[in-house]
Amino acid sequence: MARDYKTFKFEVANHRATITLDRPDRLNALTFEVYRELTNCFYDLRQADDVDAVVITGEGRGFCSGGDVDDIIGDLVNRDMKEVLDFTRMTGELIANMRELDRPIIAAVNGIAAGAGAVIALAADFRVFSESAKIAFLFVKVGLTGADMGAAFLLPRIVGQARATEILMLGDSISAPRALEIGLANAVVPKGDVLAKAEEYADRLLSGPRYAIRMTKRMINNEWTMELDSAIEAEAQAQALMLMGFDHREFLTSYRQKRNPQFEGR
Repeated sequence: MARDYKTFKFEVANHRATITLDRPDRLNALTFEVYRELTNCFYDLRQADDVDAVVITGEGRGFCSGGDVDDIIGDLVNRDMKEVLDFTRMTGELIANMRELDRPIIAAVNGIAAGAGAVIALAADFRVFSESAKIAFLFVKVGLTGADMGAAFLLPRIVGQARATEILMLGDSISAPRALEIGLANAVVPKGDVLAKAEEYADRLLSGPRYAIRMTKRMINNEWTMELDSAIEAEAQAQALMLMGFDHREFLTSYRQKRNPQFEGR
């Protein structure tokens, strides 16, 4: 996969990829180029055999303040309908690629996550907030629908329909403690510890049965649109495959030998 991304930092170490949005002077606001490269990156990661977990964070004081007002918003008002629709579809493609990547994604929300930045954090599987971080789905505050980039699909599944309605219709910012209270954050830590805590989540996942974790994300995604009978049958088939896998048999062997299992992700 491509590794020479120009608009953000990208590193891989010990099967953990770290994406760092890198426009700190603009609170890591997104440009057209950042959107495109980030969308491509999450697609490329599907083929990355050396990556089994992803951490995404921002450089400096912010996680991501959303689309850059000058670079994107100011430009879009001069475009025709097709060009604007091409753009909004591309932003949704980014979120789809994050959800369809069958590796866990951990968002280290080190500061403000607003607009598109909030949806990027939402699309991750785990969210670690710094104590001072805030998240804001502020689309209605600027005269846009709160249903953007999949927010109206994802948010009710995380915080429930009533809270999601309030968040998306009012557009108010949510503090880190409140995000933890309503299940939008998995952990809240001091600002200097947010990346380390996200890496801790990643490393814990990496020490487990990686293929089983990947299958779990696939099933969570797939079952969102299933009826109960279909979900139960899909889980039966998935679990039958996993029961025949190396990692499950390694667990059984290690249990009998009274040692820790040595999972290999297969």
